[in-house]
Amino acid sequence: MSFQSMPVLSPNDRLAVVAPSGPFDRPRFEQGLAVLSGRYHVEVADEAFSRHRYLAGDDHTRRVALQRALDDGSIGAIVAARGGYGAMRLLQGLTWSRPVPVLGFSDVTALHLAWQARGWRSIHGPVVTQLGSQPPDVVERTFALLEGRPVSPLQGTNTVRSGLVSGPLLGGNLSLLASLVGSPFMPSLSGAVLLLEDVGERPYRLDRMWTHLALSGALSGVAGVVLGEFTDCEEKDAAFSSAEVLRELVGALGVPALEGLPIGHGAINQPVVLGARVRLDAGARTLEPLEGLA
Repeated sequence: MSFQSMPVLSPNDRLAVVAPSGPFDRPRFEQGLAVLSGRYHVEVADEAFSRHRYLAGDDHTRRVALQRALDDGSIGAIVAARGGYGAMRLLQGLTWSRPVPVLGFSDVTALHLAWQARGWRSIHGPVVTQLGSQPPDVVERTFALLEGRPVSPLQGTNTVRSGLVSGPLLGGNLSLLASLVGSPFMPSLSGAVLLLEDVGERPYRLDRMWTHLALSGALSGVAGVVLGEFTDCEEKDAAFSSAEVLRELVGALGVPALEGLPIGHGAINQPVVLGARVRLDAGARTLEPLEGLA
């Protein structure tokens, strides 16, 4: 699949903040909002402050806010307030009126996958509640990607399987990928460099989700794999780690693979453009962007 160029921002352009998933911590939200507002004209959806059980409002409320941002031609990008759960509940019934980049990670992977299924690029990176605690280089990289400026390669920590490959970077949160298998919002991963990260999932659950992807055929034709942070994924008192389990599973796929990229739920969440071509040199432990949004 080819992925079309997306609109990019300039300083003082308008962007919309929506809450497609869970309710958020207000002080952390305000910190991240201040970072965004220092560079762009930020419109926060009134619906973002709604609450319904473990969601930031019922499905209709959250979908209305997301649809409004999609339809508003003056909005240059959509930023998720936080992750949690619930974005996949909005996919059915959305009208895909125009290509507009979305920024977020974790549960926002549901939107990223739907974007990828349409051939749209998006940015896997900090949500608003995370942005205020990120170091300056992450903030600057986020702005650079939103504005279509080039960024430097990312460095991993360990080669799982050596090799050099290029392709579009797809994926995101492992549990969301597994959850969307069989739906019309799951893109083909053939030819892709697959990015995976997760939080709070024990090793056997990571194994089960990976195996689900493999049994479904979703991993057929994947060109390479890059693993970000798998935070709080250890089994208490186990003689094995989640990293060991993932290395075994990913290594068996037989493609170039790299682990330890600073992407996900850890202290540092470096943004990357999904749907844009990258070069993975697993032996050199680098992931080099070859394209951006535009």
